[in-house]
Amino acid sequence: MSLQVRNLSKHWQQTKAVDQIDFAVDKGEFVALLGPSGCGKSTTLKMIAGLESPTNGQILLDGQDITRLPPGKRRLSMVFQSYALFPHLSVRENILFGLKARRVPPEEQRRRLEHVADLVDLGNHLEKKPSQLSGGQCQRVALARAIVAQASLCLMDEPLSNLDAKLRHEMRAEIRSLQQRLGMTVLYVTHDQVEAMSMADRILLIHEGKLVQSGSPEQLYGTPASTFVARFIGNPPMNLLRTENGFLGVRPEHVRCAPDGMQANVVRCDYHGADTIIDATLPAYGMQVIRLRVAGHQILPAHHALTLRWQPEHEHHFCARSGARLQATVSPVFHTTLTKETNHVANR
Repeated sequence: MSLQVRNLSKHWQQTKAVDQIDFAVDKGEFVALLGPSGCGKSTTLKMIAGLESPTNGQILLDGQDITRLPPGKRRLSMVFQSYALFPHLSVRENILFGLKARRVPPEEQRRRLEHVADLVDLGNHLEKKPSQLSGGQCQRVALARAIVAQASLCLMDEPLSNLDAKLRHEMRAEIRSLQQRLGMTVLYVTHDQVEAMSMADRILLIHEGKLVQSGSPEQLYGTPASTFVARFIGNPPMNLLRTENGFLGVRPEHVRCAPDGMQANVVRCDYHGADTIIDATLPAYGMQVIRLRVAGHQILPAHHALTLRWQPEHEHHFCARSGARLQATVSPVFHTTLTKETNHVANR
């Protein structure tokens, strides 16, 4: 294992920012620490980097316990949201700063700089100052500085948050391509599920300081472990309909208009260009709102009647009390086993 985190916790008085988190990152793996703001993901990263001291737990890098080592002795590199470039230094000097501090021989510095400048397409910008660069170029400098260190592990803390949507998309592809070409081990913090889903080999989803699910993007999307995961992963998020015994989940893209479906009434339509998101009430579910995604421009008036259905294999079932995932035991409302239950819900 390249990185092992064991029972890691960070408490401030009565606040448990990180609460007994365990995970591992294999050599060459790209792992995303994903979660909403304030969930503890950046605090976890800072403890691994040595910028925060854990209350409890252990951090091992390539088998070595680094829990109490100072940051400079941890053999890792870090890319920050703010780029953290020295404004008075050139691109060349910013990239080489860490190597000079560690007294890497000049010839080795030159060799590494040439290699990394070519990788991140900065060869024509080495003598410029950060103020002369675009946001994307500044982020490439920060990436180059991390790559040139040749560290065992690269930590990235919301590195694309300051970029516009188009540049974020481009940089996601660039970072992922670089990581795969170089075989880098990356732990990447983000609140953006699109970043995590499109870049990571594996996602660690954090909620209120706890690790709530670990798995591939496909696993978190296809088999969410709880209602929190179901709501957080997916855009639009999964529909969660309250039933007598819990919650029934179905993704918007799995809800279809069909003549033999349930009655529904349009609430609103949201046109996105390639598709339209429709919200509709379901009388059979006590007028709860369900969301569906349909292709193209399909703006319908409020109260327009629809008939909707989904396939049983697209259902997800969750416990009403804990929100935990259950084995699928209930069929759609238009099947006999659920018709009685939803009629009861609608009539309460």
